[in-house]
Amino acid sequence: MLRERVTEDVYVFISSLYAEVGATVIVSPDGAVVIDTLPFPEETRQIREFALRRCPRGIRYVINTHHHADHIYGSYLFPEAELIAHRQCRDILLKVGAESLAQAKAQTPALAPVELRIPQLVFEVDLLLRLGEKTLHLMHAPGHSPDGVMIHIREDKVLVGSDLVTPVPIVARGDLDALVKSLKRIKALSLENIIQGHGGVLLRGEIEETVDSNISYLRIIEKEVRKIVNKGQPRSELARITIEECGKSRIPLGGLVLRLHQANLEYLYGEMSANRKVGN
Repeated sequence: MLRERVTEDVYVFISSLYAEVGATVIVSPDGAVVIDTLPFPEETRQIREFALRRCPRGIRYVINTHHHADHIYGSYLFPEAELIAHRQCRDILLKVGAESLAQAKAQTPALAPVELRIPQLVFEVDLLLRLGEKTLHLMHAPGHSPDGVMIHIREDKVLVGSDLVTPVPIVARGDLDALVKSLKRIKALSLENIIQGHGGVLLRGEIEETVDSNISYLRIIEKEVRKIVNKGQPRSELARITIEECGKSRIPLGGLVLRLHQANLEYLYGEMSANRKVGN
C-alpha cells in the first residue's frame, strides 16, 4: 500500500491489492476523519493504526463516498467513529448490502472478516462538517452512482473526488448526464489537489485538463455508441471505439482502464438500445 502526503494534514492511502483504490485520512488536534476505506482488512487496519498514531484523540468520523464495496468494506474497523454518507447510500446498503457482501465473501476468502456497517448520519444535498481548523463540505455528486459524494477540504483546497474523478470516467451502471454535471461543479472550486477514487492525486496544473478531458470522453462515447445503436448495428461494433480515439490512455491503473472503457460502452449500448425499443 502506498501512502502519499497531500498537504500537512491530509494523506491518501492507495491499495496495492485492488485497482489502486484510495482512502483519505485528515488529521487534526480534535481527531481524525477517514474518507472511504480499502476493501481488504489488512490494508484498512494499517490506515487505522496510522490515524491513531497521529491523532491521540481518536478517529471521529468515517465518510462513505458511495456504496460500492471497494470503498466501504473497511468501515467496520472504525466502530468508535460516526459513519456518514448520503441518504441513498444508506438506503442501498440496507436493501442489498448484506447479500452483496455474502456473495463477495464466497468469491474472495480474504473478505471473510468483513462486517457490513450502515451509515448513521445521512444527508440529502450538502453537509458541512467542522473538526478543529478543518471545514469539510460534503456535496452530493451523482453520476458514477446515485449516492455519490465529493468532499471539499476548504482550508487545504483539496477535493476528495472519489469515483467521480478517475483516470477514465466510470459511467457503467451510472448516469452519464449526471456525471457530466457533477464534473462541471468541480470547475467552480478553488483547488490545489484532487484525490481520485482510483489512481492517486492530481496536482493543480492537472485539474482543469483532467476534468475537461473526462467530460469530453463521456460525450465522445455517448455520440459514438448512439451512432451504432441508431444504425441498428450489433454490439460487436463497439470494438472499433478505441480508448485513444476518445482522448484517453490505456496505461493507467495497470491497464484496467481498458476494461472500464469497454464496460462503459457496453452499458451505454444496452441503455440506448432499450430506450430505442421503448420509443418505437
